Amino acid sequence: MTLPGIPPSRIQRLNDRPAGRGGRFVLYWMQQSQRAEENPALEFAAAAANRRGLPLVVAFGLTDEYPEANLRHYAFMLEGLSETARSLARRGIAFVLRRGSPPEVALAIGREAALLVCDRGYLRHQRAWRTLVAREAACPVVQVEGDVVVPVEEASGKAEIGARTLRPRIRRLLASHLALPPVVALEHPARKLRLEGLEARDPGALLATLAVDRGVPPVPRFFRGGTSEAKRRFARFVRERLARYAANRNQPQTDDVSAISPYLHFGQVSPVWLALAVREAPVPSAAREAFLEELIVRRELSCNFVFYREDYDRFRVIPDWAWKSLRLHRRDPRPYRYTAAELEGARTHDPYWNAAMREMVCTGFMHNAMRMYWGKKILEWSEDPEEGFARTLALNNRWFLDGRDPNSFAGVAWIYGMHDRAWPERPIYGKVRTMTASGLERKCDIAAYVRKVERLCGED
Repeated sequence: MTLPGIPPSRIQRLNDRPAGRGGRFVLYWMQQSQRAEENPALEFAAAAANRRGLPLVVAFGLTDEYPEANLRHYAFMLEGLSETARSLARRGIAFVLRRGSPPEVALAIGREAALLVCDRGYLRHQRAWRTLVAREAACPVVQVEGDVVVPVEEASGKAEIGARTLRPRIRRLLASHLALPPVVALEHPARKLRLEGLEARDPGALLATLAVDRGVPPVPRFFRGGTSEAKRRFARFVRERLARYAANRNQPQTDDVSAISPYLHFGQVSPVWLALAVREAPVPSAAREAFLEELIVRRELSCNFVFYREDYDRFRVIPDWAWKSLRLHRRDPRPYRYTAAELEGARTHDPYWNAAMREMVCTGFMHNAMRMYWGKKILEWSEDPEEGFARTLALNNRWFLDGRDPNSFAGVAWIYGMHDRAWPERPIYGKVRTMTASGLERKCDIAAYVRKVERLCGED
């Protein structure tokens, strides 16, 4: 089955179950694409429901044990799901939120489904969940990709060495993928279905019931979840700051970045919608191209990385040249060494690094130029590169709203040489690229960045 407006490469049949005549509804198991707008999996499922003369049910499995997630992540996610539930209800679509392992929730509700549609995630556990559902479900299971512009396998059949090799492949396919799916009107509303579930419209009450890590507080002053909030923030970015993006994206003392990555991580906004909004903006072409490079090429290089490299979260994933060079220098004298607690508490000798760590802790975000410097210094201040890699990934996944994302795993690996080239050899880093405080002072107003963080975190 295809649907006009959804490229066929976005649609994959995951099992060979025959299409039967039974089933009370079509089920869309929502996990990655947590939105009711510009969602190819949702619209595909709606069209399938109309074709079968059935209502549509959307199910979400809420687990307390999502890998490395904490109160900060859950609060943001549940705010988004609350909005999604309301939006689906207005379309006559039932939304069922249940506690439990996501694939088990999908299979339990799917016992009464004529067809099970799912969206797509690229991390190991996300792929394993979908494999399990496809194997155990009694009905056909169809996966529809909605959270990259160009599906990973269509862009490339292998792990790419960097943006320069993936870029031309993606550019050849862009024209056929920059289209939003049509909104399908449901012919058979699901109002008469009675399916047991939690009340999704009160995220605060739900949050109170979850047995999750509460050591990382939510950040509602800086980020609120939901598609409407994502679109509001992005519209303001396009209107007020996109024109300066090419010039200022590496200037952390400014706010000329979109800060849209948390919304992309939770699938609360479509990357195609973002790309079209930028492409149509009345700004210099250099600004458009710079942003689209980050949104599409760089972000989808990260998806390529985690899809084709099963060891994406392990130190040994880095290129051989980087691994050998770092190991050669692993016993080099390190003038500064810090414990994990000192790093997390932003208690180092470096005021620029401390400011970056405080920005992460108090806002759930960090300017991308500082993320690179932040990671490089953890490599420099750790006992050895293996310890540095583990620390960087742990802090990243714990404090960032967009942690635990393909971009996070690729970004941490980049600190250690992934998707980069060899540089002149230096102590500690070997041939891996270095970043220095003097480089920050030369390239940006780093003192102004420190003052900005102090204001954000209420320290001035």
